[in-house]
Formats: sequence, C-alpha cells, structure tokens
Amino acid sequence: MFGICNLAIIPLRFEPSDRSEIVSQVLFGEHFEVLETQKQWSRIKMHYDGYEGWVDPKQYQTITASQFELLSNEPIVLNRDLIEYITAPDNLLMPIPLGASLSFLNEEAINSSQFDFEGAITTGIKDKNNLIATSFLYLNAPYLWGGKTPFGIDCSGFTQMVYKLNGYKLLRDASQQATQGEPLSFIEESEPGDLAFFDNDEGNIIHVGIMMENNYIIHASGKIRIDRLDHLGIYNAEINKHTHKLRVIKKII
Repeated sequence: MFGICNLAIIPLRFEPSDRSEIVSQVLFGEHFEVLETQKQWSRIKMHYDGYEGWVDPKQYQTITASQFELLSNEPIVLNRDLIEYITAPDNLLMPIPLGASLSFLNEEAINSSQFDFEGAITTGIKDKNNLIATSFLYLNAPYLWGGKTPFGIDCSGFTQMVYKLNGYKLLRDASQQATQGEPLSFIEESEPGDLAFFDNDEGNIIHVGIMMENNYIIHASGKIRIDRLDHLGIYNAEINKHTHKLRVIKKII
C-alpha cells in the first residue's frame, strides 16, 4: 500500500499514538510506502529519505503502486514561498508551507481532489551559492523537534529542507547526514553551504548547521539563528559561551 499527504503538514510519530513523540513531519505532496497498519495508525516509509514513523490514515490519500512509481520518477517540484495557498475543492484555499511537494498536481489520477496551484515553484539543481540565500528564508523560525517548516523546525530538518529546495538530497537526522559528503581538515577549508556537525560527551552526533562566510554558521538553536564558529564549536555571543562542540565539517556539494 502507498500514500500521499493531501494536507498541509502532518506529524510523523515514533509510536502509534497521538501522545507519541513527533520525529518528523510529512509535508503536502510527499509520498510514501505504507509498511503496516495497526488499529487507527499506519507505519510509513518516506520515499524521499527512507525515514519511518507512524501517521494517522485519516491524514493521507492512498495511491497505487504504479502511481507511487510514477511520482518517484517525476522531477521534484516544490513551493518556494514561505507560505502559499493551494486551491482545494469548492474553491477553498488551503495553506501549504515552503518546500511542499507539487509534482503530483499534473497527474489527474493522483490529483483526484483537483488541487490547483498558481504560486512560485522551484525545481532542479541550483548553484551551491544559493544555499545561504535559501537558509535565510528560515531565519528566526522557532525550534521544533521533528519540524520541517518555517513555523517550527529542528536542526537537521533545516539543513535537509535548505538542500532539498536547491535540488540536493540529505538524509533526515544529523547523525545520518554526517555519513554523507567528504570531511574537511580545517574550518578554513570550508565554503558557505558546507555542513558542520557537533557531538555530545559520548561522541554521538547531535547537531548540524550550515557554514557561512567568515566562520559564521546558521543553525537551529531555540530558533534559526546565526552564530560564530571556532575550533571549539559554536559560540553564542548573547550568552557569552560555547553551546555546541564541533566534531567535523563536511563538504556535501
């Protein structure tokens, strides 16, 4: 069984319960495989990054295996505005967030609700220099564990969405993203758009941010913010201390 999100944003939960931790979000138009159903819950595997979790089946539309394959081979088309409205049945407007997937709209068999979109889109691979401009779209977005939108986002959701909007694929969690790309030996070798990873006392990767010019970094800590980076880690001038311990900087592109 397969599905596609036909609502603006739905929670992807760790366990099949409304009280369970939200580990990620499924944005409008994202499609997935349904691995199992249990009472009022479905365990799904996202097509884009292979991430798994539980969703309420009342919050998605089922599609066929052939429709899933069709979408999986379509070029990715995304909403590029902070928030945009899509026309739903009966001319009702439904808000969709930055990064919502629009690839299915031209497929009549899948777009059975006849959604219509007239806003700005982005598709294809962009120059690496565009990553920082895209990251500024999320500036001051509040931190939200599992979030992927300007209305709430976590550190790896932020990096994944910035890269996705520019045509590059990252995995979902910081520890997973740290397995991608090539490590750099020194901060001075980094370029804007490279990813910096940070670990805890046990050596586990727990944080990620996007390198900027002159050793600045944009990342999610309370909100999407800009701080300094040195060989120890992220230095927050507002509280006058280091907040994250640097592990490695990686060049993805």
